[in-house]
Amino acid sequence: MHLHDVWFVLIAVLWIGYFFLEGFDFGIGVLTKLLARDRSERRVLINTIGPVWDGNEVWLLTAGGATFAAFPDWYATLFSGFYIPLLIILVCLIVRGVAFEYRHKRDGDAWQTGWEHAIFWTSLLPAFLWGVAFANMVHGVAIDQHKDYVGSFWDLLNGYSILGGLVTLSLFVFHGAVFAALKTVGEIRGRARAFGLRAGLLTIVPAAAFLLWTQLHRGDGWSLAALVVAVLALVGALAALRTGREGWAFTLSGLTVVAAVGMLFLALFPNVLPSTLDPSWSLTVGNASSAGYTLKVMTIVAAVFAPLVMLYQAWTYWVFRKRIGVHHLPAEH
Repeated sequence: MHLHDVWFVLIAVLWIGYFFLEGFDFGIGVLTKLLARDRSERRVLINTIGPVWDGNEVWLLTAGGATFAAFPDWYATLFSGFYIPLLIILVCLIVRGVAFEYRHKRDGDAWQTGWEHAIFWTSLLPAFLWGVAFANMVHGVAIDQHKDYVGSFWDLLNGYSILGGLVTLSLFVFHGAVFAALKTVGEIRGRARAFGLRAGLLTIVPAAAFLLWTQLHRGDGWSLAALVVAVLALVGALAALRTGREGWAFTLSGLTVVAAVGMLFLALFPNVLPSTLDPSWSLTVGNASSAGYTLKVMTIVAAVFAPLVMLYQAWTYWVFRKRIGVHHLPAEH
């Protein structure tokens, strides 16, 4: 295996980790409007991710930086061709972070309601647009012989990509509902479990359709195995949630995200961005990668620092592992 193959795998792992962690993060943001009945319950939901949401986004920064360093042509074509949806995602992530920090700075109802609306929409839009972006990346886009994207923004909004966006949105909401059931106590916990069951059932059909479409279009034996794991894990998560085993339900909903995103990368390899104009113009792990020396230095640095970052983040989740409820909230001031 060449180093560019290794870095393709590592970047896939970073994206899988990002969607696993930020998936329930986005889901909680959407649930602040769909599940919470009052401001106290919205505070509870936000507090479940309060200590970890910014750490979850480190995976996105690392994935983007690794792509830039290991596959500069992939990075350049992807970020120029997908400029508008990625810019929308970036703006949403900035506003979302500000909303988490500023929501409680003033007591006015209009002030807090405005930031709560911002949390909802800046969680919903990225959850949908990430699915659109990755669906286009797997399906292929109009790339010419100079490795330039020559399509338009509207070319990115096709049936396959829109279905992909709906799948990531529904799957993240389900993942978030399971996380809410795992991290809360009281009435909101029971409603989170019931909502998760409904959200999971609504996710099964579009998710199965999207993954099957992917398999028929670009799949092989490995991607088929990932498809089967994703579907079985989703069904298992629903069964565990129904019986009140929230820990298992969260593990299996996370496995669903891991298997689904993993399947996309398995279907994509050895391409990194296929061309719909001419297969010979596709970007691959070979023609889009950096020089061997660059990849070697990156591998050494990653081997030293990546375990430290993962240990620190795992410690953070361990410290904030307790359930919370409305009665744990401090008085507003």
